[in-house]
Amino acid sequence: MMKRLQIAALVVLSLVVMALSGSCKSMALNIVGDALSGSGAGDVFTGDDDPELVGDALPFAIKMYEALLAANPKHQGLIVMTGSLYVMYANAFVQGPAEQLPISRHVEREAGKARAEKFYIRGAAILYDGLEKRYAGITDTFFPQGDAGSIDEAKQYLARLKKADVALIYWTAAATLSAYSLAPLNNVDLGLRIPSLITLVERAYELDPDFNRGGLDDFFVLVYGSLPDYMGGDKAKAETHYRLALEKSGGASAGPYVSYAQSIAVPAQDYETFTQCLEAALAIDVNEFPSKRLENILAQRKARYLLDNAIYYFADIDSGDEWDWGDEDEPEE
Repeated sequence: MMKRLQIAALVVLSLVVMALSGSCKSMALNIVGDALSGSGAGDVFTGDDDPELVGDALPFAIKMYEALLAANPKHQGLIVMTGSLYVMYANAFVQGPAEQLPISRHVEREAGKARAEKFYIRGAAILYDGLEKRYAGITDTFFPQGDAGSIDEAKQYLARLKKADVALIYWTAAATLSAYSLAPLNNVDLGLRIPSLITLVERAYELDPDFNRGGLDDFFVLVYGSLPDYMGGDKAKAETHYRLALEKSGGASAGPYVSYAQSIAVPAQDYETFTQCLEAALAIDVNEFPSKRLENILAQRKARYLLDNAIYYFADIDSGDEWDWGDEDEPEE
């Protein structure tokens, strides 16, 4: 409750600041930007136990952050916070619910996925701009429109990256990969960026391997497990990062279990491992780590959905008399 009151007070303050002018406004914008994007600011969302409340609040929060960012476009904290909120909202409250609709509601499903793709791209644009503002020329080197940047130039940028850049890199990669996965044919340019993005995230991992209690390891489980080899996929690396994600989270994060079930167990048609992972995700106490409470609740919802619809992901499960293939709708992975 105290955090919500603090954020509410900062929202009011931000509106007052927007009405100021001159040097006072510039100073006040930096103060508010720091407060709204600093350590713990995101916990007011990620630590909540009511996904619907957060889902309803996020659109206003995103637009508020965008307004502050427009007034203070070089503030790195606001860049990361605004871009990451777009990604979180798209994933948890647009794409997820859309993909769990039955195929009979095809139009709604596709509209939801298209809307999520749009939000991912919006977030990615903000985050790429943040990378460019921090390291001028990095986007031309790693994501060129024409000929690729030189290897030496890329190495120079990688060497300049700092631990403080890890969150920016993580969310940039998450936004890009999410948009591409929803519509590969619409986002061929984003697909071409993926190998370079993996290189950047691997550098981020060197700088902060414990980021978000194994968040980068969980990211790599999905990336290395889901992508084809020619785009950077590597099942052995996915296995390694899965074990590391569990170790760093103390087994109290549902995300790695769900990621492994989807990206490793399903392609391998390993129903036993699939079930074990998802049941482990459901057994987690979401209150053990308050800052990951919302993340765990949403991951457990996904785990329950996958278990309830496992018949659609595994060819050798006996459907039994309870299933009616004429009426049920096959969900997507």
